[in-house]
Amino acid sequence: MKVAVPLRENRFSTHFGGAEAFALYTVDEVKREVGPRQVVAPPEHGRGVFPVWLRQQGATMVLAGGMGPRAASIFNQHGISVLLGVSGDDPDDMIRQFLAGTLECSGELCHEHSFHDCGHHDARPGRCGDHHDD
Repeated sequence: MKVAVPLRENRFSTHFGGAEAFALYTVDEVKREVGPRQVVAPPEHGRGVFPVWLRQQGATMVLAGGMGPRAASIFNQHGISVLLGVSGDDPDDMIRQFLAGTLECSGELCHEHSFHDCGHHDARPGRCGDHHDD
C-alpha cells in the first residue's frame, strides 16, 4: 500500500489543498512496516487534480487534516481511501502511528480497503476511528 501525506515546509499540512509537497510512504500491510519514503511536488492545485495525480503516483490511502466531502468523493472515485481529521506534525511519526492503529483523528472516510477496514482501529476515545466492529 502507498500512503500519501500532505506537507508544508516538510511538516504535516492540515490544509490538504495547500500542500506544497506530498510524502509517499510504501508500507507493508502484513508486517506493518514502513518502507521507502518519497517526497514529491504536486502539480498546481485545481479541482480534481490531486486525486488523479496521487493515483498516478500509486497512492491508495491519504491522511488528511480536513477535506470537503466532494474532494473526498473524488479520491474515492479514483480508488484512494481518505482518513480525515488526522492531526500531528511529523509525517514519519504519523505513518508509524497509522500502521500501529494509534494515529489520532476525529473522523474518517474509509471504504473497502483490506488493511484499513475500520475493524483494525483503536476503539479508545480520540483514537483513529473511535469505534470497532462487533
